[in-house]
Amino acid sequence: MKLFGKSISLPFSKPSISKRDQKFIWHPLTQHKLNPELLAIKSAKGAVLKDESGNTYIDAIASWYTSMYGHCHPYITKKVKAQVDTLDQVVFSGFTHEPAVELSEKLMQILPKNQNKLFFNDNGSTATEIGIKMALQYHHNKGSDRKVMLALEEGFHGDTFGAMSVSSLSVYNGAFEDHFIEVIRLPKPLGHNNDTVIAHLKLILEEHSIAGFIYEPLVQGAAAMKTYDLDGLNKILKLCKSEDVVCIADEVMTGFGKTGKHFASDYLSEKPDVMCLSKALSAGMVGMGITSCTKKVYQAFYADEVAKGLFHGHTYTGNPLACAAAIAGLELLQSQEIQESIKNIMSLNQMFADKMRKHKSIADVRQVGVILALDLDVEMERYGNARDEMFRFFMKKGIFLRPLGKTIYILPPYVITETQLTKIYAAIEDFLDHLGQQQH
Repeated sequence: MKLFGKSISLPFSKPSISKRDQKFIWHPLTQHKLNPELLAIKSAKGAVLKDESGNTYIDAIASWYTSMYGHCHPYITKKVKAQVDTLDQVVFSGFTHEPAVELSEKLMQILPKNQNKLFFNDNGSTATEIGIKMALQYHHNKGSDRKVMLALEEGFHGDTFGAMSVSSLSVYNGAFEDHFIEVIRLPKPLGHNNDTVIAHLKLILEEHSIAGFIYEPLVQGAAAMKTYDLDGLNKILKLCKSEDVVCIADEVMTGFGKTGKHFASDYLSEKPDVMCLSKALSAGMVGMGITSCTKKVYQAFYADEVAKGLFHGHTYTGNPLACAAAIAGLELLQSQEIQESIKNIMSLNQMFADKMRKHKSIADVRQVGVILALDLDVEMERYGNARDEMFRFFMKKGIFLRPLGKTIYILPPYVITETQLTKIYAAIEDFLDHLGQQQH
């Protein structure tokens, strides 16, 4: 084509985002030979995702439990945009800044009262990694030869080496198990077995030099939202503390309101020595993690010897933009509007849970805070074809759910509407009807 005597070529439309994605990107938790094409999400607002074709999906799991105040919340984006114009990034070793200080002050107001210091990091896995390092080095600095970690069966704490070591999911860990730190696993207390668990723990403490105990309080997320007994966990923590075992609460998933309280540890009389925070910490806006600890733990590192310090650092530790997002998130969390929304979601989930307990295709129902998990009465691989078909069924209904094997779980943003929740429940019931027809 000629324009003003010059030849020009008309631009061709770009291939779709999902097609361009395949050329260079390697996605997490993905076998690309089996799943070559991924859905491209172009925008998100509140509890809704929109793909490049204009289709919309209710985000029923808050994008892996991060965007708890909804996507692109105007209050959070306003705070982050203002921070961009002031200070975007600075080294956190040797420097500090107002957003980090303000965040520390606000976070300390809602953490359990025994928490005293905050160590900033980048994500959930590194938050737990640092917690494990704190436990091991705490004893090393004190001259104690304790090198074994204690963890609950079926726990999951992240993908870095220490975090993998204390996790139980072989699908993640299989290729690396020969490189792990030593870990002893303890059965979960379920109420009826509490005495047996405590007796087993006493033997472990007698026979092994346990440095730290790491656990997901109340709910084990990656294990398919499995719950366990509060009183049993309190007894475990009390016994561990009596033997100077550093108790590490992994609140990466459970933290910031999801269980109905700010932290799952708030339900316990025995508070952790260390807490690991991420995901909803920075409101799904910017990656961030924090590992908090008691004064007792911190004092083991506070010395005239440089080598006794915690020499762990990340380039983006204490990033000002992440801090700004986290501050805004904390302010929203404590607002009357969000607290009322949490209570409303809990109530609606409870009503649906009661209904599902009577369904012939449901084997078990668990509900804690805004978390609702339904186990199907079928056998299913965690990442098998049947699970993938279930995922696609919900996506066709406009609902983003990410089943964990046979477990369908809901963990919605606090800003979700009752209408949107009702659509999620209806889609689940439609699937159960579909499942029933297949079985007959």
